[in-house]
Amino acid sequence: MGSAVTMGTNEEQLPFFTQFLQFHAQWSQFPMFGFFVIANGVISGYAVLSLPFSYVCIVRPHAVGPRLLLVSFDTVMMGLITGAASSAAAIVYLGHNGSAEANWMAFCQGFTNFCQAASEAVVTSFVAALFFMCLLSLSALALRRNSLT
Repeated sequence: MGSAVTMGTNEEQLPFFTQFLQFHAQWSQFPMFGFFVIANGVISGYAVLSLPFSYVCIVRPHAVGPRLLLVSFDTVMMGLITGAASSAAAIVYLGHNGSAEANWMAFCQGFTNFCQAASEAVVTSFVAALFFMCLLSLSALALRRNSLT
């Protein structure tokens, strides 16, 4: 949720020669950042909505159906958060370093606050992806353990 809020409120304006001519950087100007914000919002909603299923799995440890449903959706969400963080990381990298082959200039020298917030959101999202990987591993092990008994 923090990644979506950080990126969703990320913007910066730089004055050019006058107050009337300004450069503006906003997350909605980059489609990959849009995908990043929407995907992190969906994943945050899923995390909240999956709590009742998690509770059922704790109360009824031998219920295989809810556990299998959680493992399936956790797998999808892990792929979604990894894809969203990776696409946003590519744009952040281009913003910091540019690309001579693609004629992309590094714009982070001017928009330092914008790029700093975007970098923080991407790192936070990769940490969430790591947590989803751990959660998926633990859920799969619990499902396997209960299906063997």
